[in-house]
Amino acid sequence: MRRTPAHVLVFATSGLVLVLEIAAGRLMAPYIGVSIDAFTGIIGTILAGIALGASYGGRLADRQDPRPLIAHSLLIGGGLTLLSVPIVVTLGPSVTSGPVGIVILTAAAFFAPAAVLSAIAPMVAKLRVDDLDESGSIIGDLSAAGTVGALVGTFGTGFFLLSIAPVRLLIVAIGAILVLSGIAVHWRNGRRPDFVETTLAIAAAVIAIGIGSPCDLETEYHCVRIVADDDRAGGRSLLLDRFRHAHVDLDDPTHLEIRYMRLLAASIDTLPDGPVDALHLGGGGFTIPRWLNATRPGSTQTALELDAELVEIARRELGLADAGPLDIRVGDARLHLSDLATDGYDVIVGDAFGGDVVPWHLTTVEVVDELRRMLRPGGILVMNVIDRSPDGYANAQAATLAERFDWVGVIEPIDGTANGRVNQILLAGDHTIDPTIASEDGRQLADDEVAARLQDARVLTDDFAPVDQLQG
Repeated sequence: MRRTPAHVLVFATSGLVLVLEIAAGRLMAPYIGVSIDAFTGIIGTILAGIALGASYGGRLADRQDPRPLIAHSLLIGGGLTLLSVPIVVTLGPSVTSGPVGIVILTAAAFFAPAAVLSAIAPMVAKLRVDDLDESGSIIGDLSAAGTVGALVGTFGTGFFLLSIAPVRLLIVAIGAILVLSGIAVHWRNGRRPDFVETTLAIAAAVIAIGIGSPCDLETEYHCVRIVADDDRAGGRSLLLDRFRHAHVDLDDPTHLEIRYMRLLAASIDTLPDGPVDALHLGGGGFTIPRWLNATRPGSTQTALELDAELVEIARRELGLADAGPLDIRVGDARLHLSDLATDGYDVIVGDAFGGDVVPWHLTTVEVVDELRRMLRPGGILVMNVIDRSPDGYANAQAATLAERFDWVGVIEPIDGTANGRVNQILLAGDHTIDPTIASEDGRQLADDEVAARLQDARVLTDDFAPVDQLQG
């Protein structure tokens, strides 16, 4: 094999493996979430596939002519890539979101295509090395080509491809390209493509294209579904990946269907009557901003939302276009904080969870310093957190708030947090905050109960914030 086609082949197959690695996270997010556990499981499983494929591909190349092996690998790798979509959709709902479930789902869908495609590089190397005196430079050049391909696949997917194409379409396109490439290499070698391999690849493509998607819409960050209520004409639920993220009533912005939203509202209502200046970390369905404009006309509000496409969905589907004045700043909330005014807000609402995933860089004492700077004297910080007994993350977050605020409160479900992951509300300010809470919505812990929970809790910092592991 000549130098240029060899480099192109290794560049392309290595790059496509990395495209699959990143696309895997997006495809599986509705079932396993988007967390450090998910990223770790996906990366580790794909790396294991790469290692096995490289080892076994080299052994095969020593025993057989690499030319037909390369064609078979492209064709089979393409078929396996196409199968990853129905595998994820079929197995995903039954897989748990913990490390074991993440690895199982990733292995079922993506281990095999990663291994088969990674077997191609040593096959190409076998064809290139015909002089031991130049073997080092040949192997080095091929390794460099594969690494550059991996870089292009990584940057191109994360920065570009996922923002312009649905993840399913991207994976199906990769599979189709590989299958067609395998057929072309077979013909170039003077052989007919294997009938069974080709038929199975076509069947996989049909299944991948035809199988239903859990998403109504896809953004760069989320699988999105909008579900209409059966009993409220204007009721709409926003589902992001695995969880209901928000609920709005298009006809009545003061209706708060979700318990934790009512608790956020009750906390805000401890402020004196009249308009307020509010900052929202996270927008989602923009339920609280709509409620605040309806109940406190004249309020000024700023919302920091990561997902620009989600903002547009909220405008089209969730009544945001008619919500009233709201300054929405798109981008990572952490990057906007330094631009916001000191003593600029009466209330800061922290609700930036993506499903049950914690944006750890918004949890730390360095961020709390910024929030304390922006909050006026007498103002309140109210934060939604999701955890379960023994409340490791919730306690750490409360302890982090206590590092900078004179008083911290906790509202939990009336029956505690032992029954799975639940929303808890953290309160902070320079004074005691005592919202009027309906008994069915929860209870506010007494100050001595809060102190007991914080006794052994570790403060979160930019250097140490293992929030995914702290969650129960």
